Amino acid sequence: MSDDPLILFAGGGTGGHLYPGIAVAQSVRETLPAARCLFLCTSREIDATILRPTGFEFIEQPIVPPIRSIPGLLRFWRRWRETKDLIRRICRERRPDAVLGLGGYAAGVAVKEMAARGVPAAILNPDVIPGKANQYLMRHVRAVCCQFEQTRDHVDPKRHGMLVITGCPIRRDIVAASDRAAAAARLGLDPNLATLVVTGASQGAVTVNEAMLEVLGALKMPGWQILHLAGRDHAPAVSQAYRSRSVSARVIDFTAEMADVWAVADLAVSRAGASTCAELTARGVPSVLMPYPFHRDLHQRANAKVLADAGAAVLLDDQRDARKNAQQLLPALQPLLVDATRREAMSAAARRLGRPDAAAAVAQTLLSLMRRT
Repeated sequence: MSDDPLILFAGGGTGGHLYPGIAVAQSVRETLPAARCLFLCTSREIDATILRPTGFEFIEQPIVPPIRSIPGLLRFWRRWRETKDLIRRICRERRPDAVLGLGGYAAGVAVKEMAARGVPAAILNPDVIPGKANQYLMRHVRAVCCQFEQTRDHVDPKRHGMLVITGCPIRRDIVAASDRAAAAARLGLDPNLATLVVTGASQGAVTVNEAMLEVLGALKMPGWQILHLAGRDHAPAVSQAYRSRSVSARVIDFTAEMADVWAVADLAVSRAGASTCAELTARGVPSVLMPYPFHRDLHQRANAKVLADAGAAVLLDDQRDARKNAQQLLPALQPLLVDATRREAMSAAARRLGRPDAAAAVAQTLLSLMRRT
């Protein structure tokens, strides 16, 4: 291992892929200050928005997601070859010491190419159910860092030896206790009111937005305020919908400062992405989870079920229809707004599931692979 090792972090396209990698990179730097961390991300705008403030170097890969059509698959194949050429050039010119796959289509080329050259390779698997990319990459890597013990039920027993239950990495600013009043001020909220956070993660969620707006007329919220992270494409319409219903709410499109969001959150209505579940449990935020309903494997539902089974969350299956979602959201949400004792019990259950040291655990796993090499 060189004095100034280079570690690649491959993946992107969503905050759910990038933020765990950023947390691991920060932890690596704490152990090895001379380490160089290079993110191989996608060309989506969200990647640059997230990575630029971190100071970590990043390179956009040409890779695109596969689309099941002849033109779509041809485009994917061309971009795969272009990405492969890029990775080979990076390998030749910069000699990486390790690679960590962050999940999704943007991790595949780098992880496979590095592993084929004997470079220590690991992947993050923060969802209970491994996605197709991770299922494929498990054949090539030396370690799979998982958030949930339940992942063992979805992996070939022959590969159980490479599974390391680390938790899902989250950034240190989220793990650390934040000053609620200061966070509220930065978000434009009243620190003396309880806060309901509504979020569909970094890109927003139309059905979550619509369900929340649908219940506003019947929801009783004395002593509460709403912070709604609506997504960049949806925030103007959501903000207008609150105004048309004469409901005061702080609507923002996106924020990288999730530490502030969870510092003020007394209850959340949310998707159940892996990073969101990790943040909810690390911060002990009780939640009503509406998992993304459009994936074949319903992996967000599997994540949400872990929290619900532990008493940390209420699980609602997204019906993809605003009225149907509102019919189940209202009776789930209203009792929680008035029952502080139940919220406290859910918060304690969430903390028992949390692994706030996950970033350090993944970093140590990666550095251990490098030392063995």
